[in-house]
Amino acid sequence: MDPRIVLFEDHLLDDMTPISLTRPAFAVTCACYTLYEIVSAAGNAKSASGGAIQWIVRDHLRKIAAQHFVQPPMDTRGTHFFLNASVVPDVRYIERIRQLWEKGEPFVATSGARVSAALVPAGSPVPDPLTSENVTPWLLEMKLPLMEEELFRTFDHQYEVIKYLEPLYAENVARRISGGGYREVSPKVFAAENVSVADTAVFRTREGPVVLEKDVEVADFAYIVGPVHVGARTRIIERASLKSHVCIGETCKIGGEVEASIIESFTNKQHHGFLGHSWVGSWVNLGAGTSNSDLKNTYGEVRLEYPHRRVDTGMQFLGCVIGDFAKSAINTSIFTGKIAGVSSMLYGFIGSNVPSFCNYARSFGQITECPVDQAVLIQKRMFARRGIRQTPEDATLLKDVFELTRSERLISDEPPAL
Repeated sequence: MDPRIVLFEDHLLDDMTPISLTRPAFAVTCACYTLYEIVSAAGNAKSASGGAIQWIVRDHLRKIAAQHFVQPPMDTRGTHFFLNASVVPDVRYIERIRQLWEKGEPFVATSGARVSAALVPAGSPVPDPLTSENVTPWLLEMKLPLMEEELFRTFDHQYEVIKYLEPLYAENVARRISGGGYREVSPKVFAAENVSVADTAVFRTREGPVVLEKDVEVADFAYIVGPVHVGARTRIIERASLKSHVCIGETCKIGGEVEASIIESFTNKQHHGFLGHSWVGSWVNLGAGTSNSDLKNTYGEVRLEYPHRRVDTGMQFLGCVIGDFAKSAINTSIFTGKIAGVSSMLYGFIGSNVPSFCNYARSFGQITECPVDQAVLIQKRMFARRGIRQTPEDATLLKDVFELTRSERLISDEPPAL
């Protein structure tokens, strides 16, 4: 019998902003996979068929999650394997989940201050409703045997999605290749159906393979250094340069120079400019010449600015985090370790974090709020360009996120901390 797996968001997602504002934590891409894909493989269940994967997300994400992930009815009679939705998508966890399920012994495991996983025996009383707010207290109150070892790591801060990219890449991409469906068009270059590669494109695969999903187009004079994974229907523009540990989603247009970065689906970075050690959300457009810094002039550790505190990342190379639906104007320059929120508009020099729904042109003396109705209209226009119909749930999500991030837009008059 396949395990009844429950992916649950908890109450400790604030430091994952803006990555987790518009998507469940289990849908964040890192090193070619999302956690949902990892769990699907562990449970021998495909998301399209429903299988045994159930999920618990924050209130504002319930309807939008239901558009993309089947939600089977919660059956409280059987044994359930609860897994934190923020667990890192490491393919080695596939076998670990299976082993724990087959062993069948109830347990609870932690990662730092969070419950990372638990095996809940059949017949256990379950709160009704079970929510992201009460699931962790409930799992702790059951007094299940505590696993002393850290079975699963979690993303606790947004920069960790970039931090784990390189360590996870080799094994993750190897599993994706072993799943089949690819032909090796040149040494260590694996292509799915209907992939088009220009004769003048160059691949360097000494340090890792290149995987091109269905309907990918690689244009003339593109230069790709593995390991790289490119999602379906994405176009790699002429003279683009992808330099190792790059992970690109579906239906993107990618040009310029990209290094050690994650770009989620439906995002365009079509023109010249550098993107390094960064995470860029979905439906983002980076204008021509947009570049970010991923190394301080001092060669020191990058620190992130949070409200009322600064966080040491332990990383020497760290670029930017850009939320869904953000846009940058031509020649935008983003300083090291900066975060731009959902539906933000970026102009000039970005020397401090940018709130969601903010027109940010600080270097020109202008910072204004982007009205949510305008953001909804822009979303509708973007979707239409890709033949996608905007649903009421899409618009409602933006409106909910606008309210959730209202406090971000109380911008300090202090100069940016470099």
